[in-house]
Amino acid sequence: MVGNNTPVFFIRDPYKFPDFIRTQKRHPKTHLRSPVAMWDFWSQSPESLHQITILMSDRGCPTAPMYMNGYGSHTFSFINADNERFWVKFHFKTRQGHRHYTNAESAEVIGRTRESYQEALFGSHRGGRVPEVWPHGDYPLIDVGVMELNRNPENYFAEVEQAALSPSNIVRGIGFSPDKVLQARIFSYADAHRYRLGTHYEALPVNAPKCPVHHYHKDGPMRFFEPRHGNTDAYYEPNSFGGPVQDKSYAEPPLKVSGDASRYDHRAGNDDYTQAGNLFRLFDDGQKRRLFSNIAEAMDGVPRRIIEKQLEHFAKADPAYAAGVKDALGWPDAA
Repeated sequence: MVGNNTPVFFIRDPYKFPDFIRTQKRHPKTHLRSPVAMWDFWSQSPESLHQITILMSDRGCPTAPMYMNGYGSHTFSFINADNERFWVKFHFKTRQGHRHYTNAESAEVIGRTRESYQEALFGSHRGGRVPEVWPHGDYPLIDVGVMELNRNPENYFAEVEQAALSPSNIVRGIGFSPDKVLQARIFSYADAHRYRLGTHYEALPVNAPKCPVHHYHKDGPMRFFEPRHGNTDAYYEPNSFGGPVQDKSYAEPPLKVSGDASRYDHRAGNDDYTQAGNLFRLFDDGQKRRLFSNIAEAMDGVPRRIIEKQLEHFAKADPAYAAGVKDALGWPDAA
């Protein structure tokens, strides 16, 4: 699972993933982070509005990892014993409650230490304090288990830096969906792991599955493991030497699709404003003030024409949203 601490994402078109990431990284000339690039991209991508509203709200800056939720972000599928498919989303809900920093508080913390998250997570485990968007009215959450973080790594590099997590790693009974950004992640994560860790990254102890996997990986850097099926003549498939074969019972049920395979405007017919507006209206007055302040601070140095374009999106979600940001910016024409 992706594991973001927000249930939605900035883009709908996977082709824009590299461009989005560039706006979050450093400017190629100044090597500084660029709020201009960030807001320029967002102001021309209205589908980002819901995510922006979450990011700039109180929930955008948790005080520690145990005080935030985690989300699979995308739609997956469950396949039951009758080979029926059901669409699902995965949420990790914290049992420790939500605690958040204001911008002023986070600046103070960063002034003292830039490792507060690592310190909090490591310290809670060492001290034994171990933690055990679809509208929920329409799709109520179903409690299926607990993800428990119960120890610190013995070797940070071996167990954390070499970890290779990916939405493409699924177990029997869980499948994917036509979600286009998920489809991109299924490929891109494994591709990045091969670049970062090596061809056979999945054989590293931290990534190796507990259940033996019988495959036909033959060559390549880091080829330090032997075939589990014990037959060196069976290094391709199909073969006549008793090598592993696919289990047809793992196949997903067919998924009917229709329409033309073509490029199209993914924004046509989509509503990018209602959910962002609904979230905004759920905030109390204090939460709204902090949202306005956070956005105004993040827009420091951004050209007025870009801010005006972004304000149009805020206004479409709720006129009070745009008015509050204008007021926080100190613009004289604030309504």
